[in-house]
Amino acid sequence: MSVFLNRLFLSAVALFLALPLVVVAGVSVNGKKALTFPPQGFSLGWYAEIFTDHGWRDALEASLLVASLSAALAVLVAFPLAWFLWRFHAPWAKVIHALGLMPFVLPPVITALGFLGFWTSTGFYGEAWTVVVSHGIFFVTLPLVTVTLGFSAIDPTLVEAAATMGADDRTVLRTVVIPLIRPYVISGFAFAFVLSLNEYIITYMTVGFTMETLPVKIFNALRYGYTPTMAAIAVLFVAVAALVFGLIARFGDLPKLLGAWSADDR
Repeated sequence: MSVFLNRLFLSAVALFLALPLVVVAGVSVNGKKALTFPPQGFSLGWYAEIFTDHGWRDALEASLLVASLSAALAVLVAFPLAWFLWRFHAPWAKVIHALGLMPFVLPPVITALGFLGFWTSTGFYGEAWTVVVSHGIFFVTLPLVTVTLGFSAIDPTLVEAAATMGADDRTVLRTVVIPLIRPYVISGFAFAFVLSLNEYIITYMTVGFTMETLPVKIFNALRYGYTPTMAAIAVLFVAVAALVFGLIARFGDLPKLLGAWSADDR
C-alpha cells in the first residue's frame, strides 16, 4: 500500500511540474495569434516564424553566438584554475576555489548591477563583446565544478606511472589528464551554454537593447502584444536543455555532476 501511495504522490508531483509545460506547448501550436489555452486550432507556423522572421532569426543567432562564446570562455578560465588546484595543494587553494564559485552564488541581479557599473565606468557599456565576457565570468562556476570533479576522479597511480616512464608535466597533461577529464569539460561547457542561452538580467544590464538575444527579444516583443511565437521559443529552450542534459546523461556521469555521491564516496 505504501509503495502505491509513493508512486501516486510522485505521479502527482510530476504532473504538477509538467502542467506549465503542457500549457505552453499547447499555446505554441495555437491556430490564432493569441496566448490562449486550450489552443484554438492547430498550427506549427509559430515555430517556423522563429527561423523565417528576420527579427526572431537574428535574436536566435545572437543567443547561440553569445552562449557558445561565453561557455567557451568559462571553460578556458575554469580549466587552468581547476588544474592548478589539483596539481598544487596550496593551503590557500580553497580560497581561490571559493572565489571561482562566488559569481554564481550571488543573486544574478547583484552580479548584473556589478557588471553594469564596471562596463559603464570603463566606457564599454553597450559593446556586444561585453555580454560574452559577463556571461563567461558569471557561469565560470559550472565548468569549474565539473572539471574539478573530473580532476578528483583521476587515479593518481596513472599520473605516477606516466611520470615514472619519463613523461613531463606537459606530456602527462596532454596524454593522460585531458582524455580522462574531457567528458567533464564538455559537461561544463554544456551547462554554461544552456544557462547562457536563457539568461536575461545580465544581458540587459550589460548591453541594454543594443543587442537582442532571444530573452531580450521576448521582453521587447511584449510591448507590442503576445504571440504564440514566444511560447514556441519557450518550448525550444526546454527541448535544447533536455537534449543537452540527455546527451550528458547518456555519455557522462550526470548524477555525479549534479552532486550525487557514488557508492565509493559514502
